[in-house]
Amino acid sequence: MKHKNKLVIGLSEKVTIYGKKKRRSVMARIDTGATKSSMDVKLAAELRLGPVIKSKLVKSAHGNKLRPVIKGEVRLAGKKVKSEFTLADRSHMKYRCLIGQNILKEGFLIDPSKTQK
Repeated sequence: MKHKNKLVIGLSEKVTIYGKKKRRSVMARIDTGATKSSMDVKLAAELRLGPVIKSKLVKSAHGNKLRPVIKGEVRLAGKKVKSEFTLADRSHMKYRCLIGQNILKEGFLIDPSKTQK
């Protein structure tokens, strides 16, 4: 759905992450409180994403951590976006990918009542 040239998405969305030779579709959590998007380190390795371009100090509920940053490309609600992702061990979390403000500012609106089909 579109609203004044913005794509309307819910609190979780299916995204396709493009790797060097393959791509993978996963459910991602939409997080307006995260300045940068994040991806599971094993998922990034599986898709052969990289190299690490820098490190970023990330503040989370688990404390402050220095995380590696890579560039990646995702398709969200039919729109392809290239952006930076911090890498973290998300194996114990429900979502292997988290979409933050750096991608959301590329033309997305969040509707919490929208559910994934």
